[in-house]
Amino acid sequence: MESKLIDHLFRHHSGKMVSVLTRIFGLSNLEIIEDAVQDTFVKASISWRKQQPENPEAWLTKAAKNRVLDIFRKLKADRKLLPNLQQSRDFIAVNELFLDPEIEDAQLRMIFTACHPNLDPRDRISFALKTVSGFSIKEISSALLTKEETVKKRLSRARKTIQKGTIKFHIPQGKALPERLESVMEVLYLIFNEGFHSNAKETLIRKELCGEAMRLCKMLLKNEHTRTSAAYALFALMCFHSARLEAKINSSNEILDLKHQDRSLWHLPLIQLGNTIMNKAVQNTEYSCYHYEAAIAAEHLRASNFEETDWEKILYWYEFLYEMQPIPIHVLTMAVVCLQDSKFAKAKNYLDQLEASDFEQRSYLYYGTLSDYYHSTENIEKAIIHLDLALKTVTNSLEKEYLQRKRMVLTS
Repeated sequence: MESKLIDHLFRHHSGKMVSVLTRIFGLSNLEIIEDAVQDTFVKASISWRKQQPENPEAWLTKAAKNRVLDIFRKLKADRKLLPNLQQSRDFIAVNELFLDPEIEDAQLRMIFTACHPNLDPRDRISFALKTVSGFSIKEISSALLTKEETVKKRLSRARKTIQKGTIKFHIPQGKALPERLESVMEVLYLIFNEGFHSNAKETLIRKELCGEAMRLCKMLLKNEHTRTSAAYALFALMCFHSARLEAKINSSNEILDLKHQDRSLWHLPLIQLGNTIMNKAVQNTEYSCYHYEAAIAAEHLRASNFEETDWEKILYWYEFLYEMQPIPIHVLTMAVVCLQDSKFAKAKNYLDQLEASDFEQRSYLYYGTLSDYYHSTENIEKAIIHLDLALKTVTNSLEKEYLQRKRMVLTS
């Protein structure tokens, strides 16, 4: 129980703690800070075996403040800091920086720092996932569909660039803001997706990651400089997807696809909030990829049952999305949409444009869709062959069981 609680709190608080401590000590001490935060959680895991504190969050906050003092003492010789910090103005400032509005400000600064143009675009996303939301290297690898060794190199490169001292811990202004904001939103989108469709072996959904992404996105909407139509659309998309979380898995812990989900479990208040936010997102005609993804999600939610889904409209939105983002996953999804609408030749045309290697760790999605195509066109032998390839490459146990159930249907 303690380990689950600590993991939950680490997800929610490690980014906050790293951000606040970075604001105090500066980016040049980031590695010391990350080690200190990691150490705080290690101590919690040991201390809480004997007795769990009444207020775990307050315990961690106090521990983080104590780490501030430890770090000050560690750096004192080099920096000649004040000898009696607890009676100094610096210590008062430290306490103030742990207030909620200041924590939010520090996290926004950290997100924008992680997405600085001096960092390689691929490094930015990995670094933000690590520092802001406490992702492990394995989780970043899954979220970005890339190898763990590649992620390690990206994190190392990002830290080296930051160590050079040219990056400031602040939110950019003027012309620099829109480009940086685009990178920030991409990071939040990836955090949400890892929660909504996790690559963890035993868990398909990680609600705490969805919640973390929504919390950070709300921070963008609270700030007048980062409150854009794209940010509104991204938050609406998160609301629409989150509304379906409870229906994705049944009481037997089995995955349910859209066709078999109990739509009465879809959370109406989140759908309504998404619609309200989407109305704000379309107040101008500057549409982003998040606008189109939100429109697709809303179309699914609009249908009272699976048979009433307007697949033609969904394909229409996907074509716009692909025009803006010509990436393999959109081509694959357009093939899936065509299969649902019995447009088999068009589906095969999309599938012919793809290869399994386009999807790296999620190549099972490609094989699974090919299997569905062959099943739909009554080539059961090829359907089974491709389903077996999907089963070989899938890592999540719930998805593996889902594919195994599909195989049983094919072979019965």
